[in-house]
Amino acid sequence: MMQKVIIGQKHLTPETVGLAALGTPRLEMAPAALSRMLSGRKVVEGIIKENRTVYGITTGFGKFAEVRISPNEIDQLQENLIKSHATGVGLPFTREQVRAIMVLQANQLARGASGVRPEVVRQLLGLLNHDIIPLVPQQGSVGASGDLSPMAHIGLVMIGRGRAHYKGQLTGGAEALRRSGLKPLVLKAKEGLAITNGTEVMTAVGILNLLEAEGLCKLADIAGAMTLEALRGTDKAFDGRIQDLRPHAGQKGSAENLRKLLAGSQIRKSHEDCKRVQDSYSLRCMPQVHGATRTALMHVRQVLETEINSVTDNPLVFIKEHEVLSGGNFHGQPVALAMDYLGIAAAELADISERRLARLLDASLSGLPGFLTEHGGLNSGLMIIQNTAASLVSENKVLAHPSSVDSIPTSANQEDHVSMGTFGARKAGQICGNVRYALACELLAAAQGLEFLKPLKPGKGVAAAHQAIRREVKTFKQDREFHSDIEAINAMMKNGEILSQVEKAMGKMK
Repeated sequence: MMQKVIIGQKHLTPETVGLAALGTPRLEMAPAALSRMLSGRKVVEGIIKENRTVYGITTGFGKFAEVRISPNEIDQLQENLIKSHATGVGLPFTREQVRAIMVLQANQLARGASGVRPEVVRQLLGLLNHDIIPLVPQQGSVGASGDLSPMAHIGLVMIGRGRAHYKGQLTGGAEALRRSGLKPLVLKAKEGLAITNGTEVMTAVGILNLLEAEGLCKLADIAGAMTLEALRGTDKAFDGRIQDLRPHAGQKGSAENLRKLLAGSQIRKSHEDCKRVQDSYSLRCMPQVHGATRTALMHVRQVLETEINSVTDNPLVFIKEHEVLSGGNFHGQPVALAMDYLGIAAAELADISERRLARLLDASLSGLPGFLTEHGGLNSGLMIIQNTAASLVSENKVLAHPSSVDSIPTSANQEDHVSMGTFGARKAGQICGNVRYALACELLAAAQGLEFLKPLKPGKGVAAAHQAIRREVKTFKQDREFHSDIEAINAMMKNGEILSQVEKAMGKMK
């Protein structure tokens, strides 16, 4: 039986948004949302009937807020807004990102505080349920006054314009609607503004970033544990008593994961009496570094959960008071700061991973064959995968520069402070992709390093990760195209295979 997501009924979670982004569940509107929207619409229609001057309903937008619109031009104003604001450029957002955007858009409008008709939300849900994906360029939003430009590209398809992907084919918005049995939406007062005026783009991209970054934290613990075993390190630094004296939640969770991953290790027992007193920071401080990223993501989750259940339109309709108020909920600063934080925090996972990788490949530090090849000279082994990891870490240092500290005034200085949150979300996603590849490099090397310690077995969790990798990537005796190995491990990380096998063997990770 197909799962359902009910829009406008209950608290949305990042996981629900992520599920809807994949396209698995059918989306429906809650009856209570219908009632709220009808009540909100009555307020807007009352304003028009009374011929009152209210921003965005009977006036122009931005710098044109003081221009009064005649009653017979109000509907045309909304279509003009959608067409004129669709100015995005560059590569398009992914299918999953656009679906997440539309889910948040529908959920916000279903609150009834935007004053749009239920037909607007029904059109969004129709696009989602028929998997009509508007072509939305990534560049063009400054993250205040809402994500105006990218949202307008979604609006174009809703009214039968623009371009969209339908059944694997890029076609015109009107054709996609026709082929799916949907009709173009005819916009009424306030509706074009409500479609474009919100933070759904940066928030939706941010939600998908968050879900990926949280998964990367677990994979970083797995990669780190594998490297620790290959380098014959100790798990003493992960003792719970140490964490209790500095009880950050992220640190405690990472240390617990590492203890479980390493439990039952024969490798550890084989060198209990060695002369090494302490491991390097990149091994010993994994709970502190990985954990700090985890704690940062806890804050990001709190911000995004608030945002996906908020109304970020302007002006806002208050049904009980029969009033419409202009404010600034469209400003993306909360999300912008959270996205910069997420990017910085995620980047550290690659930073410390590259240092562990370097130790694995350096024979003077690892006690293993140089670059993990038995026949060095003729073979280079994994020498150059560190170059790859180092380049990714260097890229992340640039990408982690916060976009939220910048602001460029727009709309003739009416909109004189902006968040740049959409760019912040986009580059945070790039950082997460780079982190995943850096961890793939470490996993490739750690898996090879463990081969030299056989027949000794690593901890149960590490063994499960090693076995999962070996199903797709075999050990090597001579050089081959390691690019393919990195891509294979990256794919296993992305589809959840490595994490799934580890948790199957040792239980859920924090």
